[in-house]
Amino acid sequence: MKILIINGPNLNLLGTREPTVYGNQTFEEYLTELKAKFPAVQFDCFQNNVEGELINALHKADKNVDGIILNAGAYTHTSIALADAVAGISVPVVEVHISNIFAREDYRHVSYLGKHCKGSISGFGLMSYDLALQYFISQPHS
Repeated sequence: MKILIINGPNLNLLGTREPTVYGNQTFEEYLTELKAKFPAVQFDCFQNNVEGELINALHKADKNVDGIILNAGAYTHTSIALADAVAGISVPVVEVHISNIFAREDYRHVSYLGKHCKGSISGFGLMSYDLALQYFISQPHS
């Protein structure tokens, strides 16, 4: 199984950015743990702070991976273009958030992406990625 993880703006700062919200672990450290826990999964990861680059990554992944785990960061709440990109591809996408977006500022309660995703997971820290991955593993695939 091949899974692409796409992380949006400011997620390159995990481990140092607002540790009370996002924790102290870098994404690279977490990814090492995830790969060890799921050795049968082939992971590809992409992080970018630029909206258009995230859209390009979604387009490129279409029909080339079995699933996409997408943490679009703040673009979740602002980007209709990113939502259109998710809607326009055939690969299933699970939206994840490290923090509980519903326990934060009101503007974070809206996701333009969610309606185009298989599901949305938020509030479980980095384990949100693990939960999304478990969804993909549980699905029959060819």
